[in-house]
Amino acid sequence: MAFSATGWNTVAAGKAGNAPSIYTYKSADTQATINTAGYFNSLASILKVGDIIFIYDSTTPSLVLSYVNANDGTTVDIADGTTVSATDTD
Repeated sequence: MAFSATGWNTVAAGKAGNAPSIYTYKSADTQATINTAGYFNSLASILKVGDIIFIYDSTTPSLVLSYVNANDGTTVDIADGTTVSATDTD
């Protein structure tokens, strides 16, 4: 599938210096699809290297913490990310 702006939210926008911005993104797309270079190209003008993205896959469900590792102004690439795991023993 493709990026959908309806799942995109700004949590904190870095306004000074090199502070990263923090975003959340919820999608039915798999993490493998989302972390493919080009998935976030429509946001190339706002995403900068180092920006943090919490990605929630609503199909699995799973949560992945990732960041923008490249943006040449046209193509955005994010790191594969780290799955945030939790245990629910009740």
